Parts: sequence; C-alpha cells; structure tokens
Amino acid sequence: MHVTGTAPLPAPAPSESLAAPAGDPQGTPGSRHARRFGLPVATALVMGNIIGGGIFLLPASIAPYGTVSLVAFGVLTIGAIALALTFGKLAARDPRTGGPYVYARGAFGDFAGFLAAWSYWITTWVSNAALAVAAVGYLDVLIPVSGHRWTACLAALAIQWLPALANFAGTRYVGAVQLVSTVLKFVPLLLVAVGGLFFFDPSRLGPFNSSGHGAIGAVSASAALLLFSYLGVESAAVSAGEVRNARRNVGRATVIGTAGAALVYLLGTLSVFGTVAHDRLVNSTAPFSDAVNAMFGGSWGGWAVALAALVSMVGCLNGWTLLSAQTPYAAARDGLFPAAFTRRRRGVPTVGVAVTVVLASLLTAYNYLSGSGKVFEVLVLVTTFTATVPYLLATAAQLFHLVSGRADSVDRGRLVRDAVVTSVAAAFSIWLMAGAGYAAVYQGALFLFAGVLVYAVMTARRARAAEQHTA
Repeated sequence: MHVTGTAPLPAPAPSESLAAPAGDPQGTPGSRHARRFGLPVATALVMGNIIGGGIFLLPASIAPYGTVSLVAFGVLTIGAIALALTFGKLAARDPRTGGPYVYARGAFGDFAGFLAAWSYWITTWVSNAALAVAAVGYLDVLIPVSGHRWTACLAALAIQWLPALANFAGTRYVGAVQLVSTVLKFVPLLLVAVGGLFFFDPSRLGPFNSSGHGAIGAVSASAALLLFSYLGVESAAVSAGEVRNARRNVGRATVIGTAGAALVYLLGTLSVFGTVAHDRLVNSTAPFSDAVNAMFGGSWGGWAVALAALVSMVGCLNGWTLLSAQTPYAAARDGLFPAAFTRRRRGVPTVGVAVTVVLASLLTAYNYLSGSGKVFEVLVLVTTFTATVPYLLATAAQLFHLVSGRADSVDRGRLVRDAVVTSVAAAFSIWLMAGAGYAAVYQGALFLFAGVLVYAVMTARRARAAEQHTA
C-alpha cells in the first residue's frame, strides 16, 4: 500500500507481506533505471557502508593500547554479528524499506517509529558531511586542495554531489557504483590484510597491554575507538524494499557483509601491527601507507592508500546517500514525515536525496567558513549516539516479538537461540551508546527532543486531516 498524502497507515501485522512498492511508474522494478538489488549488491551495500575511510586510520588509533585492542575487535565483532542476525530476523518478518523505523513502529507505534526515523536521518546527513571533509584529506595527497579554504570546500562539496547524482540516476546506477567501488577499495585493503601476513614480524607487535590500565580497562578503552566501526550493519534492512527476495536476502547480505567487514578489519589491523614497528605506528598518520612501504619499500604506499581511501569514501557516500533518503521515505509514507519525501523517481526517493545532500552541503560549508573544526567535530560525535537509537529500538522490537510469544511472530523451535542473539545485540547497542560519551549523549538527546516538536506538528496535521475527512 502506498500513500502520497498525510493520512497514516495502520501498523501492519508482522506476518503480512509488505515489500515496499515503487512510488511511481519510473520506479517500478521493471524500469530501465530502477532495478532491485540482488544478494551481491546488497552485500556490497552493507560492506561498503561499514567500511568507510576509518579503516585507514584505525591501526594507529588503537596502537597505544597494544595488541589487547585485537581482543576488543573480537568482542565487538560478536556484538555486530548478533545485531546483523537480529536485523535479518526482523527483515524476514517485515521486508519493507525503512529498516529500524519499520520495526520500531510495528512493535511500539508511531512515536517510537518516528524517533527511529528522525535519529537515523540525522545520523546519515551529518555523517555524509563528515565523510566528505575527511575525503578531502586523502584527495590532498593526490591533488593539493587543502592550501586554500575555498578550494577544499568546493572539493568536499563535489565529493558529496557526485554520489548524489548517481542516486538521482536511479537504483540501477547506485548498485553499479556500490559494487564497483567496493571491489576497487578491497583490492589494496586485501593486499595489506593478506599480503602483510607474509611479512609479519612478531617483534614489531609491541607490548600486549601498553595502556597503563588493567586488561579489562584496556579492552574497554580501545573498544570506545572501535565501537563505531560497524555502523552501517543495518544498510540492507533499510533498503529492504529494493532488495529482491528481501525476506531471505536481507538477512544473508547483512550477516555476510558484516562478517566480511570484520574479517578485513581484523586482518588489516593485525598485518599493520606486524609490519610497522609499534613505536612508529603509535605516531603514524598513514598506517597502511607505512605498512605498504615496509612490505615493498619505496614511498608509493601513500599514493596507493590515498587513492584507495578516496574510492572507499566515495563508495561509502554513494550507499549512505541512498540510506539517508530511504528512512524518511518510509516515515513519510506513513504520515510521520512531510509528504514530499514520498516522491520517487527511477526507484530512488529523490526529495530525500536532495534535502539530505543540501543539509550536508550547508554543514560542510559552515565547517570550512567557520575556520574551526570544533563545532563540526561535536556534531559528528553526536551522530555516534543518534545511530544507536534506532539500533536499540530495533532490538527492543525483536525482544517484544519473542516475549509476546505470538505464533505468527516467533519460531518456537528457535526461541532460546533467538533470545540469546537478540540480548547480545541489545547489549551491543547500549555499549555503543555508552561509548559515545556523556557530552554526545546529552547533545544527541537535544536533537531527539527537537524531533519531538516535528512529531507534534505532523501528528496535529494528521488529526486535522482525519477530522476533515470524517466531517
């Protein structure tokens, strides 16, 4: 069912088939420009969105804690896989576009659904701005652009708008760009992750725990830096309406993509630890470049890694731009966001893409024009909190279905296993939220309360429209 006005849709029963329809004739699956994603592209969307540019700095960020940080990686991977399995279960029950928004609304009603959609939307467009600004740093290695503020700003805006144009062209092109960029960025990553094992020297690892704290404290401290490496695990679920055979493929793509990203993270970090001396790695600004240089000699590693990071970030922006429009589309379809967000062309919610890229562009321009990254850094930190709100609501929805024991929602033969997995995913979500820090939670709550005002306006409009309809 598709609604273009503000009238609400009833929360569907979990057993209903609810694959999201395309919003217009050009967005139908048979359109030349709109094409549903298969398992490979859906998996690439998950992996591409999880692995952005952060992996190129991660080894140096966690090196001060010692190799105990690899234990934190393992613990976080377990939590991320549990969250991936939970999203797969939820998508099999309700395979509509919108992901956590759909699950929260189906279990707890409109207000919870709105909070999930609102917080996720904030996360996407602020993160897109952050990613574009970070990409300029890698672009500067290839083409000097950071010497002048306006040049750097224009470069950041171009990096944002190119993926947006791919989205405007249709889901067919979004999928193609995502698949190609994921493959291209994994070539150099796998070169270090796998090739580095052949140059591995245990003497370069340094101490197991160099944090000055106990082992548990060191794991927690390094985990705080790694917690957000897995943001994006929900990518296939958010775009479920564009995935073929979503009930089956969303879960598969989510688990495969998350496990693949975890493997690359772990092997890449381990290889860098074993090829770059610990005292040098702690102060490195380009750890993968240093690893390539240590493996093969020369200084071409910086260029290769910069190019890989740039491809990685553009591909990540391509996927996140689509996700930034999908959740508002789903909420608008239910009357919880302005109706304009329901407009689709060639399978893509074009108004959502346009609004998101404009907001991200304004934030990017403000960052450069203010001459200080302080405000921008605070906003980026806030997104680490806002991203976990829909995660927690989604896992709560799964717990609701499990505890309610409804026959149409629960596989009784797997009840205990599903309950354990969901509990781990919920704990992981809370850990993510705690890892954001007090300041981020405080300021993120302010963003959520601003959304309450928007919800009040939208609810009032729906009530007035309902009264006029019944009059």
